[in-house]
Amino acid sequence: MNATEQSKPTKTLALSVAPKAVDAIARQMKKRGTLEASLRLGIRGGGCSGFTYVVEFHDGPPHARDRVLDYVAADGTKVTVVVDPKSLIYLNGTVLEWEQTLMHQGFKFVNPNEKSGCGCGTSFNV
Repeated sequence: MNATEQSKPTKTLALSVAPKAVDAIARQMKKRGTLEASLRLGIRGGGCSGFTYVVEFHDGPPHARDRVLDYVAADGTKVTVVVDPKSLIYLNGTVLEWEQTLMHQGFKFVNPNEKSGCGCGTSFNV
């Protein structure tokens, strides 16, 4: 590696979880009875627009290359969120929010990389 390559800044990829979403994760972990588990966020190919978001429980330790994000809910519960490096490329800058309306409640990805989505709201394109 030459001096020019060493001085290039590396881009840090980031994702964040809003406080209401952290509280919702903590509630679900308690309800499930697995406070040591984490929540895995990611994307998969599929859907009518190309990609779908993934939100699933992850029992066991994070994978070696996962980005691990630790939060503390309002009630003091520790919440761990993990994201694989490939998904993080598409989720860079995303905020996971908790949305609760009269007709719907659930997680909402606010993704600045999302260019378009399908009419049903389950898939997106970057």
